[in-house]
Amino acid sequence: MTTTTGRPDGARGVPLHVANDVRRTREVVALLHAELPRWGLVVWTAGNVSQRVRVPGGEDLLVIKPSGVTYDDLTAEAMVVCDLDGNRVLGDRSPSSDTAAHAYVYRNRPEVGGVVHTHSTYATAWAARAEPIPCVLTMMADEFVGSIPVGPFAVIGDDSIGRGIVETLAGSRSPAVLMRNHGPFTVGADARAAVKAAVMLEEVARTVHVARQLGEPVEIDPAAIDSLYSRYRHVYGQGGSTPAPEATPTIEQQEIDA
Repeated sequence: MTTTTGRPDGARGVPLHVANDVRRTREVVALLHAELPRWGLVVWTAGNVSQRVRVPGGEDLLVIKPSGVTYDDLTAEAMVVCDLDGNRVLGDRSPSSDTAAHAYVYRNRPEVGGVVHTHSTYATAWAARAEPIPCVLTMMADEFVGSIPVGPFAVIGDDSIGRGIVETLAGSRSPAVLMRNHGPFTVGADARAAVKAAVMLEEVARTVHVARQLGEPVEIDPAAIDSLYSRYRHVYGQGGSTPAPEATPTIEQQEIDA
């Protein structure tokens, strides 16, 4: 397969027929990284956003931030392109230390187009307690279709975290998981959807924590959760529906305003 030229040492380059898609995805992912500190979900260089690049007739790629680089320095050119084994194919820096986890999710959840990891305070506090967040808010039914599950403890650096994410979410309709003693991971049809889930997750984690200081929150009946989620998907908003998790939009649809 023909690949781009002029790539740095150690990187293979990307197929020419998706070069424009890769360029636009690097722009989108760079912009979305700025949302994490804006919403108070990360400090220093923690956290990461990635997005899948679908490659017709070939193996998909992912775009993710470089490891240990401050958010102010996360330009589109700084974004690293990897294959779904976590190997760098474009970019002159090492990818995030969570790349193997993201890659595992993409390999095993073909409908997922975006993955986000943060260390947001309240969601991470629930993860430290290894306690699921119960569905006691209509907002949770809307966004997470129930409680937020807890995944197993896993070491950083290989695909153990990704394996835990996939196994935990296989038994849940939630796009979010609290990895024990680590922090939250969210998935979505694209990176923007995963970022939204991360923002909403921290909000409900904080609210439920506060509610528990006042007493025991009352969980929502499962039938009501289904009804709320259906309304949110098909009635809420201006377009008549919210994006379905299984529908992966085109690159043009994924672009956001700067």
